[in-house]
Amino acid sequence: MTSLVKCKRVVAAQIAHPFGDERIVNQAFPAAIPAEEADPFLMCDDFSFIADRSSTSSPDEFPIDWHPHRGMDLLSYMKKGGGRHGDSMGNRETFESPGIQWISAGSGIEHAEGGGTVVAGQERAGFQIWVNVPGTEKMKDPRYGTHPPSDIPPVVAAPGVTARVLAGPLFDRVGPFATAVKELQVIDYELAAGASVTHTLPAGYNTCIVYAYKGAGDCSGSTMGLKSVALLDADADAREVVLTAGAAGMEAMLFAGKRLNEPIAWRGPIVMNTQAQLQECFAELRRGTFPPVRAPYDYKRLAAFPKK
Repeated sequence: MTSLVKCKRVVAAQIAHPFGDERIVNQAFPAAIPAEEADPFLMCDDFSFIADRSSTSSPDEFPIDWHPHRGMDLLSYMKKGGGRHGDSMGNRETFESPGIQWISAGSGIEHAEGGGTVVAGQERAGFQIWVNVPGTEKMKDPRYGTHPPSDIPPVVAAPGVTARVLAGPLFDRVGPFATAVKELQVIDYELAAGASVTHTLPAGYNTCIVYAYKGAGDCSGSTMGLKSVALLDADADAREVVLTAGAAGMEAMLFAGKRLNEPIAWRGPIVMNTQAQLQECFAELRRGTFPPVRAPYDYKRLAAFPKK
């Protein structure tokens, strides 16, 4: 019996327009791998933008304006440029790359993002990752965290290979993304030309996806080109995923976890289990009672924050 996890298929990431304007992202899932097969992962957007101007002097202006979320966990991973975030819990932070900012949206948050890169012409690149959560977690109070590069240092995983552990266990580390999904890994692997690494899936994990976002190579015997996505057969007893870089090296995100196997009712930034739950959330938005847990001041204006 081989220990190598077989690759079901390799497909190209798809172009998506998540902002409703000219900005595009390469979407590994759900555009390339449907949410039902990516469970518990909902979305992975790979973005790269050039700042068209220096950051605004207004502390209340964000390139990605205020919008709601409920029933999911969100991870913003910046690889180039800076990150910036504001939310309805009263958090206002910036962070350098490679760093992360995460939210467990629970019963609801509003947030705004972007503008952390302060120099016109500087590249901002990274990932926006959405994770579904069990129905029992969807209406809990929201949680938040920001982590600088020192919290996700590169780990030598093999000769010529480093890994940044964003979520879940790897070697002696546990990633700082405190998602409500307990059995889950998000690992950023960087492989030098010709280098190889074996990733062992934890017992019980039955979803595994690899997204090659830079360079090209091989995943468990299947060729991966630039911006390609591999869906692996993690239901089998085999546990080892082998990544090998091509002549130009390869950088790949590995997503692994245990499927929730729950119904998904998903509309825009709200992910619940039923259509009735979705309708109730949108009714709260219309009534102005969303989010139910929020800072006791106008969190969209920094001048309204308590003086301290």
